[in-house]
Amino acid sequence: MFNRRTLVGASIATAAALTLSACGNDGGSEATETNGTVVVAATPVPHADILNFISENLAEDAGLTIEVQEFTDYVQPNVATADGSVDANFFQTEPYLDEYNAANGTDLTTVAPVHIEPLGLYSNSVASVDEIPNGAQIAIPGDGSNGGRALALLADAGLITLADGVDVTLATEDDIADNPKNLEFVPLEAAQLALSLEDVDAAVINGNYALEADLSPAEDALFSESPEGNPYANYLVTTAANADNPDVQKLAELLQSDEVKQFILDTWSDGSVIPAS
Repeated sequence: MFNRRTLVGASIATAAALTLSACGNDGGSEATETNGTVVVAATPVPHADILNFISENLAEDAGLTIEVQEFTDYVQPNVATADGSVDANFFQTEPYLDEYNAANGTDLTTVAPVHIEPLGLYSNSVASVDEIPNGAQIAIPGDGSNGGRALALLADAGLITLADGVDVTLATEDDIADNPKNLEFVPLEAAQLALSLEDVDAAVINGNYALEADLSPAEDALFSESPEGNPYANYLVTTAANADNPDVQKLAELLQSDEVKQFILDTWSDGSVIPAS
């Protein structure tokens, strides 16, 4: 078993290093060439899976070639998009993108919403929200937008109360009005959350990392977000200069096609991934 303090320190250090490496990118001032090929940065599940489905089944008829570059974190795909190493990326929500742009001076922009991955609260030690003990340690994503989203989930689960009028996409521990179980929150890099389940009482885990750990929001979560009215769609993202690139627009159309929606419904029939519209 790893030491929780070591994990927290390593995760924060890693996140800090990644963020510093991203600073200074001005967000791609020139559009990429239209040549029938789109290079897309994506996290493996479900984003790369969806892109690979398009590549194998739909792209040729649309006159498009898709090259997928897989990343396992939430920073480097934006770095690669901003510096022009890739044409676009597919992994993030709009609140996360807004936070990233503000922190790094980039002008990355959303192109098309594709799917929703409900956020879930998971545990290896308790079987229900009611069993979470007083003083429990709850791991949450360490970035601001996903951290706020996690606190909103815990509020919906009845574990905490957020102050009136708080923008949940920006909520922090300072916005907690009531914490009746005196929960301790452990911010971690999102990729580490599933690994932390052996060392905390529960963890709020992003959908893609839950899927990689064989966890289902519908079947394994103590509590999960409702898909109804969920504002956290995952988007295809590119630079502002590249947003009207015909190849990127063609990929956006394929990502929102009926064929992709059906692929999502068939592949994640438990509701772990849901078409955005």
